[in-house]
Amino acid sequence: MSHINRLHTRANVMLLSSILCLLSLPAMAKQGDLKQELKIVAVSQFADIKNNQIIFNGPVKIVQGSININADELRAFTPENSTSKKLIATGKPATFSQELDDGQIGTASADEISYDLATTTLTLTGNAKLNQSGSQVTGNRIKYNINAQELIAESSGTGQDRVITIIQPENFQDESAPKQKLPEIPVKKQIKP
Repeated sequence: MSHINRLHTRANVMLLSSILCLLSLPAMAKQGDLKQELKIVAVSQFADIKNNQIIFNGPVKIVQGSININADELRAFTPENSTSKKLIATGKPATFSQELDDGQIGTASADEISYDLATTTLTLTGNAKLNQSGSQVTGNRIKYNINAQELIAESSGTGQDRVITIIQPENFQDESAPKQKLPEIPVKKQIKP
């Protein structure tokens, strides 16, 4: 492989690495994950230098700290006539998980998980599910803009398909905390004649 091709391949791998680093949603980000090495395990890899694209065929497993992505195929590329970088993981389903700072696991799954670096938008398409701290959003398509912190969930609009959101109740009082004693209310005594 020529020196130029090695530089292009290294640039593509660095592009893929930076895209994967940005996949972690702020609410899901574990502090040390983005400083860990990125490891991609696949059955095969094809680098199309001319079209600035890397295709990993699978099963594909990506690990960076507590971030885990599993897919049948992973593509990292720059669309034609664009400066935007994209990552698309496909599978039945493709899955994403990351340990939260509180030790819980946040997960996402869909037939396709797409990330656009320029718009910082994560799009889950086809049987999309997003789970965090026991709460869940499901739909045909879930789009999350990381910078704007905006989430849009949509159904396919056919049949009984609907967006479903399940929110778990929060614990408002820690059961191990000492019980607070209510203040006593003074009662006036009546004197009988």
